[in-house]
Order: sequence, then C-alpha cells, then structure tokens
Amino acid sequence: MAKAIQLAVLKVLMIIIFAGWIAVWIQKPTNMWTRKWKGAEDSSRYTVFGYYGLYFAVYTFPLISLTIIGLVYLNLVSREPPRSRPARSATIGFSNPVLVNSFLGILSSIEILAVFLFVLFLAWTYYARISNDFKKLMPIKSLNLDLWQLKYLRVATRFGLLAEACLALLLLPILRGLALFQILGIQFEASVRYHIWLGTSMILFATIHGASTLFIWGVSHHIQDEKTGRIYLAGEIALVTGLVIWISSLPQIRRRRFEIFYYTHHLYIVFLIFFLFHAGDRHFYSVFAGIFLFGLDKLLRIVQSRPETCVLSARIFLFPDKAIELTLPKDPRLKYTPTSVIYMKIPSISKFQWHPFSITSSSNLDDHTMSVVVKCNGGWTSTFYDVIQAELDSDTGSMSCMPVSIEGPYGPASLDFLRHDSLLMIAGGAGITPFLSILKEIASVNSSRYRFPTQVQLIYVVKKSQDICLLNSVSSLLLNQSSTQLSLKLKVYVTQEERSNATVRGLVNDLSLVRTVNFSTECSKYAVHGPESPIWMAAMAALSSIKFIVSLICFNHIFLPHEKKSAVTEKMVLPSEKKAAKEKTPSSLVDLLLLASFIIALACNNFLASILRWKRLKKDIPPVSPKQGKATEHGLVETRSPVEEHELHFGGRPDFQDIFSKFPNETDGSDIGVLVCGPVSMTESVASLCQLKSQGLNIGSRGKKTYFSFHSLNFTL
Repeated sequence: MAKAIQLAVLKVLMIIIFAGWIAVWIQKPTNMWTRKWKGAEDSSRYTVFGYYGLYFAVYTFPLISLTIIGLVYLNLVSREPPRSRPARSATIGFSNPVLVNSFLGILSSIEILAVFLFVLFLAWTYYARISNDFKKLMPIKSLNLDLWQLKYLRVATRFGLLAEACLALLLLPILRGLALFQILGIQFEASVRYHIWLGTSMILFATIHGASTLFIWGVSHHIQDEKTGRIYLAGEIALVTGLVIWISSLPQIRRRRFEIFYYTHHLYIVFLIFFLFHAGDRHFYSVFAGIFLFGLDKLLRIVQSRPETCVLSARIFLFPDKAIELTLPKDPRLKYTPTSVIYMKIPSISKFQWHPFSITSSSNLDDHTMSVVVKCNGGWTSTFYDVIQAELDSDTGSMSCMPVSIEGPYGPASLDFLRHDSLLMIAGGAGITPFLSILKEIASVNSSRYRFPTQVQLIYVVKKSQDICLLNSVSSLLLNQSSTQLSLKLKVYVTQEERSNATVRGLVNDLSLVRTVNFSTECSKYAVHGPESPIWMAAMAALSSIKFIVSLICFNHIFLPHEKKSAVTEKMVLPSEKKAAKEKTPSSLVDLLLLASFIIALACNNFLASILRWKRLKKDIPPVSPKQGKATEHGLVETRSPVEEHELHFGGRPDFQDIFSKFPNETDGSDIGVLVCGPVSMTESVASLCQLKSQGLNIGSRGKKTYFSFHSLNFTL
C-alpha cells in the first residue's frame, strides 16, 4: 500500500511539472508573457543567479526534474511478473493501431492525438508571433526594403522559432539511460521515429528560415551590422550541418551505407554549437534541457560500457542467411526483461561503431551468461562473420580472445505487455530473436504464482527451411512441452521452397549447418554488469544540474562583473547609459561561458561516475570464470509424444486473416496480445488486422468478445 501511494505521488508530481512546462511554452508568444518576463528578467539580474538562472529554472530544469522523478518512479516499479492479471485496461484501445500507412507507419490514437496537439501548438505559436509582428512593423533604416519584403523577413524569422520548438524535443526520444519515454512504457526502439519526425520538421522550418533570410540579404545587398553578420554566418553553418545530417539519415542512405549515416550524425556537436552562437543564450535555454540530458546520458553510457568484456563462444549458422549466436559473460546479479537490447562494439572491426542486438536469453535461466543472435546482412556484421569463419577454417578449434564493449541492456521496466490471456507472436526472419527471450522468460516463471499466458502461438515466416534451426535454443519448449505448463504451438511458413518431407522436429534439431567455436577469456576478466540503478542515474542528473548552475554563476561573476550592480545603483543610471552598459558584453562571450559551464559539469560528472564505477568493479562484480568460456551445446531433444503438433507450410505466406479468425477459438482467450517483429510490410498487415479487430466486431465461438492488443517489437533503425 505504501509503495502504491509513493507511485501515485510521483505520478502527480510528474504531471504537474510537465503541465507547467507546457503552459510556459503556450504562453511564451503572448504579449502578457513578454511583459511579465521582461520584468522578471530585470529583477533576477541583480540576484546571485542572474537572468541566466531564471532561464535555466523556467525552461531547462523542469525537464531535468521530470527525468529525476521519473527515474525514482521506475526504480519503484517492480520488474517481477505480476501475480495476478487485472481486468483489461480501458487505455489498451488507445494504444492499438488506428492509422496504418506505408509513409507514416503505424499510429495509435494516442500518437495521433499527440501529433495533432503539437501541430496545433506550432500553429498557435506562429500565429501569435506573426500577428504581433505585423501590428508593430516598422521600416529598418539600414535595410532598403519594401513593405512586403519586411513582412517576408518577419515570416522567415518566426519559422526559426518553430525549428527551435522542434529542437527542444528532438533529443528526448533517443535517450537510453535517462529515458523519459520509458515512463510512458515506450521503449527506445519505438521512440526513435519521434526523433525522425521532429528532426525532419526542424530541418524544414530551419531551411525556410535560412533560405528566406538569405533572400532578404540578397535583396538589400547589406547586413545591418557586424554583429548581425556573425549571427547570419553561424546560422548558415548550423543549417548546412543540419542538412548534411538529415540527408545522410534518409532510408536510402541509412540502410545501404550505415557508416555514412553513423559518422555524419556526430556532426550534431557542430550543429548545436553554431545554433548557440546564432540564437544566443536566451533562446538556447529553451532547448537546453534535451541537450543537457543527452550529453549526460551519452557520457554515462560511455562509462557504463567500460571496461571491455569478451566473447565466450559463438555458434555459426552456415545456411544462406548467415547468422551468429554469441554468448557473453554476465554478472549473476544483472537482471533484465525479455525483449531487452544491448549495444555492442567490437574494436577489432570498428573502434567507433555501436550496433543494437536483441537478447535471446533469459536472466532467470542463465545466471552467468547472456546471448544474442547477429544476422549477417550488413557491412559490419558480414565482416564479423568473415573473421570468425576464417578462424574456423584454420582448424585451430578455438580463437584468441575477442574483446567487446557492451552498453545496456535496455528493456521495458515491467512485463505489462505480456499480461494477456494468450499470446499470438508473429516473426519474420531475424525478427525471431526477441521472441526467444519471451518464450524462455514465460517458461522460467510459469507457475501457479504468476499469471503469464499459458496459451502461446508462434507464427514464424522464413525464406528457407534451414532458417528454422535458429529455434534450436528453445527446442526443449517446442518439442517437450509435457514438462512445462506452457502450451506452445508453432506454425512455420517457408516462402521460397516447395513442399518436402521435413518436419519441425527434424529442422529444429538439425545441427549439421551449425559450427561452434570457443574463445579465450584472457584479454578481459570482467563480465557484463549492465547500467547503474535508476536512483544512481537520478543522483547523477541532479549533481550535474547543480554543477552547471554553480559553474555558470562563478564564470559570470568573474568575467561579467558589471552584471553585479545593485538595483539601487541601476536606478541612478540614465536610460541611455543603462542601455549602453547592457551592450558592453559581447554575446559571443556569454555563449562561451554557457558552453564552458556545460562542459565542466559533464566532465566533473563523468570523472565522478568513472571513479564510482571502478570501485564497484573491484569490490562487487566477480570476474569472468574460465568455466564460462565453453559454449552450451543445444543437442537433440527427445519428445515423449510421437505426434507432430506443430505445423510446417511451404511455398506461401501466412493468411493472417484466417489465423486471426481461428486463434480466439483455439485458445479460448478474451484478451489476446499480438506481438510482431519482422519486415515492415508484414508488420503493417498485422497492424491493419488488429485495427479491424479492435473495432469490436470479433466474437469468439462461445459468445465472448475478444480484444486484440498490438505490440510492435521492430527496431526503427
């Protein structure tokens, strides 16, 4: 009961903070807010915090505090499976697909509502700003412009503010350790598309802003003054950098030339620095929360990925669609939820590239190891496959130590997505990997104490029948179900082969195309220890914000001493002298002080985090044991039943309409969870069916209304 009260209080606090931050952005374009804000800024100028403290407190700190409270909330949320399954939540319908479009993707009603409100906010901001500008429009003597040209200049300027609003949210969806979206149950792989939408919108508005300003510049043949010229130059550099990043992020380049996408994306540092010089510190504070959290999250992830661990063993699948199953050492105390993802870097292949992989093991079953399956269909993964294959061909029997850096695991904070009467899991190709961990998790805790679904059906679509041997790690669940309470039915669809006499049992147990290699563990004595606790992360976020504001106060009092004038002294100064005093400080100096304070705060926090990490490594985390280095052999599994209960279909794709119609009658469940991971076309087909079924038209054979809850496990990148 006490824990429930704590969670409720934290939820209320987060709602209040977020609502207040949104209210600030809504009122920001109004004349009333402008008048009151100028008064508050003038009053704060004579305090120890200065005007920058006011900007930080109003625009930046609310999201930082929301992150801190959210991490405390996630720390309280239990990661254990629920002991009882509650009644179907009324919000489930809002998370189901409402719009399925090849361009926009799969959208739920909540997402459509959020997008609509954000577009409405942008429209309101633009209207409020431009209407006020046109009312106060005055000719600029230094620019020989007509009235329409002046109006066009104001229109271009206000498009820059729309880009600023998008930038304020741009980096929030791609946070991993400090993930705000995880509070809403949205994982990183799902929130990446919000980053794509915001980035595309920002570049569109920024391009209109920059191109239109250049047009006016060309018409007038003159820039107002030297200061304005520096601002224009910084803005154009930021715009060009942003365009390079956006172009390299297009699917045609990102999927075929991932290295280009990966390395050009690191130009975000150049983009943000020149945005600061272009917009100034006052505008920068509006977007600083996302930048602050992203920088902190990035450095903490770097600390977490060190020291390097090593690969224990690899199982190489030699069928046409090449794949490798890697086994890594794990701290026994590291627990993760199914569908969790790790990011892996292999320095011998690339010293900079990180690639995400779904964990296929269960921390409830494997205390000392974790495994991932790498599908080798890209440049980096193909190189990795060739390196291991070359060693296998050398007949040495084992390989030298292969150091790897691991970041994560990152996964859902709870197992609510498994809280259904029955599960229909649909996988295509390499999309089988997250389902392997789900099956192992359900089997490991499936008893009378836990209410995981006992009726599960797995639809697996592959090109070649040999691909089915990827299921070998769950062969005991598939072929010997009498030892568990889980009722699992497998339906395999082989699309590029004609009918044969093969059986699921024979293909799953066929290890003729699988080779195993063990690695030496001499290069690293550390296991994967995972990220720090949410409480630890919250403390780091709080300390970083304190270090930043303290550093900024010190720098401003050292380098900007005239800002320390008292209110009494300021009142004795004539207005013309007051204006001149304010203009003495170059804006570039103020921007550099902000940037220096940010770097110092992150550097100090990184140093402290590194010390605490190494102390924990030496004290708490056991080293890799040589016994862990041997691969686990998944041999043949004998079944007690001679009847082949699973289905194997050749030469065609599954009829999802027929599957959805029969599944409720086969399982007799009223609340069905539909999990899908695979090609985009297959995911959209399943989502469209869930959209139709969620309209309340599906009635089971016993007259019960059946609900389908859709969950996509696809990774956007």
